[in-house]
Amino acid sequence: MYDHPHAPSFDEFLAGWEMDLYRDPVYCGVFAGIVLGYLGVFVVLRRTVFLTAAVSQAAGLGVALAFFAQIHLAIEVPPMLGAALLALALSALLALPLQRMLISREALLAICYLLAWAAAVLVGSRIRQESHDISSILFGSAVLVSRSDLWTLLILGGVSLSAFLLLHRGMAFAIFDREAALVQQLPVRAIEFGAGVLTALCVAVATRALGVLPVFAFSVLPGVAALMLLERLRAVLLLAAAIGALSGGAGYLLAFFQDLPVGASQASVAAAFFVLAWMLRRLGR
Repeated sequence: MYDHPHAPSFDEFLAGWEMDLYRDPVYCGVFAGIVLGYLGVFVVLRRTVFLTAAVSQAAGLGVALAFFAQIHLAIEVPPMLGAALLALALSALLALPLQRMLISREALLAICYLLAWAAAVLVGSRIRQESHDISSILFGSAVLVSRSDLWTLLILGGVSLSAFLLLHRGMAFAIFDREAALVQQLPVRAIEFGAGVLTALCVAVATRALGVLPVFAFSVLPGVAALMLLERLRAVLLLAAAIGALSGGAGYLLAFFQDLPVGASQASVAAAFFVLAWMLRRLGR
């Protein structure tokens, strides 16, 4: 018989919490879930789900390149800066008019996603230090969250949520009836550009802290689940933010008590909410 390790108890978790061992990772997961769940509703409505996947993967590559530069080139590049630069660069590339290209935007998006993933793995093979493990970048390891990562996410996420609240009506109008919004001389392109930049930055910061997998999950699954259950946009946004918060917090607890990878646990909890929403929608019909 196999000798299973001792599962952590709730008292051990409370002791670690009082010692400030788990607060930053839990806070970061919860707040990232709130921000990305809220922004993810607009991502889903605009049908740019895989754009978020590609941007988060590019941010992961930016983190890996920053570590590579520090280790092998003796160039100090903050990982957060590397993530933001790569995420913004990919967002800018995909925002360009691509009518003359011989491939569709979806195909270009898939190519960028695959190239970023492959490059992150290749670069990661050259940064074998434990603290810079590439699996943490790609699949998530919230135990590595630093206080500076948390504060950066809190500030940028707060700014992004405030901007989206202010642009709520314009965003909704641009999503549901873009032509009418242009006729009424709303700055649709400026709104879309600003929303894209803020989303890319939030994805980059969250990817640095949590990893690609949970960030992509938070950006898609809470929004889809909320849209399945509710119709009023404001209610959908609030529910998506709540589902994201629960996914981030409960996912960390699941990983802690069951000795599971943090990022995969957080993504799995978000997926469980999606399945629950789908079942409730079916029962409602």
